[in-house]
Amino acid sequence: MTSGADSGTRRYLVLLEEDSSAAAVSTFASVADLHPASTADVLGTTAANLLSAPDGLLLHELGVAVVTAAADQADALTRAAAGPGPLALVEPERTVHAYAAPAVEPDDAVDETTFTWGLQALGAPESAATGKGIRVAVLDTGVVVDHPDLAGRTLVTNSFVDGEQVDDEHGHGTHCVGTACGPRTPENGRGYGVAHEAEIYAGKVLSNAGSGTDGGILSGIQWAISNRCAVVSMSLGAATQPGDPHSRIFETVASRALRQGTLIVAAAGNESRRAEGHIAPVGHPANCPSILAVGAIDVHRAIADFSCGTVDPGSAVDLAGPGVDVYSSWTLPERYNTISGTSMATPHVAGAAALAAQLHGARGWELWARLSQSARRLPLPSTDVGAGLVQAP
Repeated sequence: MTSGADSGTRRYLVLLEEDSSAAAVSTFASVADLHPASTADVLGTTAANLLSAPDGLLLHELGVAVVTAAADQADALTRAAAGPGPLALVEPERTVHAYAAPAVEPDDAVDETTFTWGLQALGAPESAATGKGIRVAVLDTGVVVDHPDLAGRTLVTNSFVDGEQVDDEHGHGTHCVGTACGPRTPENGRGYGVAHEAEIYAGKVLSNAGSGTDGGILSGIQWAISNRCAVVSMSLGAATQPGDPHSRIFETVASRALRQGTLIVAAAGNESRRAEGHIAPVGHPANCPSILAVGAIDVHRAIADFSCGTVDPGSAVDLAGPGVDVYSSWTLPERYNTISGTSMATPHVAGAAALAAQLHGARGWELWARLSQSARRLPLPSTDVGAGLVQAP
């Protein structure tokens, strides 16, 4: 099993060898007396309800199972994964959270009367692309489905949190949806959405309290892939320590997603305190090499104090986005909010990816490469900002 993970949920992630779901069902039963439900047996839109099944859920399309197991059952699965057969790897499930950053004093260095400073930094208002026809999945605390700024938009939703509807009572998810895909000309205030004509797929993988699990995230990723989303935006994660390995299961899932044309973009994390000399490593799951990890800069193009950095080889920050004092949609009746975090930088990158996907027809690794090649180089270490500040095509 992988160190650095927690097993407080009593659930485990089990990676299957490719195209071995049927054989894995028999192995679960014979080795550990487990009988997880399978998404192969139900419609994709109802699969979320099975995550809380007694023995867990086999995400057929991903080749991953999320099983509820006692310690002896988990040990039996681990032994089976060490030998020949359909099971490849076992990891304890982690608890994840929406990334929140300390409050930052407002900075009026840029006129935001018409567009947010983030849109201006990306050059989004000058881009001919709008994201039209591109599906963007935002996996977070859900979305305010009746937000006035999203009226008339293609909005597909699903909840992967047991007992909670997709409607966002936290605000974090609605803020991220707004930055990635919100309007350029809202009824009130400035434009704040990067891919303002993209099709929005909002998956609730974090509760209204802002927390969730690996199993919910993986369920949301499968949902996004099955709906042919070109981009998945995840402003969430769990802190890591220097030297912690990335999740080999999430890495395999992200690699499989790229092969199927879905790019996963995730927040690097907010655990740094740079003013105190502390740079924290990229968090889970953004530390996976096949997930595009996003750091945050401020309006002056300086690295945000809280933004995690490249501490371990192979767990690198890949790009940077605007992440300090970011204005976007929020819960009602407030409707809007200005907050900070790598959570806010991530949907800027996801929105730019949707624009590039529309303009160039790029998907998967090609889309990643185009974002990296077109990024604006910054006078900052690549360990902090990767290839630089993401730009709209």
